[in-house]
Amino acid sequence: MPTYDISGFAVYQVDTSNNNSLFQGTTVQNFTFNDGVGDSTFELGDVLGVVSGNNLNYLGNMSVPLVGGGSMELALVQGAASFTDPNIIEVLIVVPTGMSVTDFIFPNPIDYSSRETDAFLTCFAAGSQISTPEGTLAVEALRIGDLVKAANGAVPIKWIGRQTVSTRFGPAERLMPVRFATGSLGDGLPTSDLTVTADHGMLIDGVICHAGALVNGTTITQVPLSEMGDSYTVYHIETEEHEIILANGAPAETFIDNVSRRAFDNYSEFETLYGDVPEMEELPYPRAMSARQVPHEIRARLGPLEPALNWDMPLSA
Repeated sequence: MPTYDISGFAVYQVDTSNNNSLFQGTTVQNFTFNDGVGDSTFELGDVLGVVSGNNLNYLGNMSVPLVGGGSMELALVQGAASFTDPNIIEVLIVVPTGMSVTDFIFPNPIDYSSRETDAFLTCFAAGSQISTPEGTLAVEALRIGDLVKAANGAVPIKWIGRQTVSTRFGPAERLMPVRFATGSLGDGLPTSDLTVTADHGMLIDGVICHAGALVNGTTITQVPLSEMGDSYTVYHIETEEHEIILANGAPAETFIDNVSRRAFDNYSEFETLYGDVPEMEELPYPRAMSARQVPHEIRARLGPLEPALNWDMPLSA
């Protein structure tokens, strides 16, 4: 089931009949939401918890400005407060663990009617936990210059690429989501369900294996596009050199430029910061890009691999 750990939230009283809202401040409080369903998203109306007998429903998501510039998509959850007027609800804008309510400029008031109601991804956007010297941080909470743990010690993040993927016409196969169940790679790894794109490399027994090549239909599975909403966002961590870092405890590669950075939504940011750069040199590991290239020993340990991916492609409009 998807879970979402938070460190706090902003509180609003919203009249859904006329969109009027009242900002009531922020609260620092650790809490874990989950919807009890075996997918990777929170969807409109999902019950994420119960407090004092009141359901905490997922209401959508909203882009909130960051104090240091830029913005971030945050989930909206219905609070436990109740009112005599049934049109009035308590709305919480929740902040993921690894960040603080003080990192955001919460709008006052909010335009509740303009919120996004697509599925909220708890793995790609807000669930993948990256190991840093100070502990784990959600991938979307990381910033340029932050240190992440790599094989040879801590290294700074050079850039974080963001790419919005539309599911309407069927994304490129390399961008399809693959979910690793807890412990599916052995030795208890990953420590919690991990979702990456099909072309993302995981280091297993000295081989960088693309996630799509490891699908076995049981513990490593294709995520149906029907779970992903109209679109989803994937994050790519780039360091100065190609590195192996830890995502939910599992060894995973950082960005390597065999895919153009121009595909990212924020490519202009990289261009402004760095301009033209030489091609990166890959780590000296063999790479298995398809199931038939995965060594027999790995196949035997992870379970029978499916020879081809077959996502539920939506019909074109």
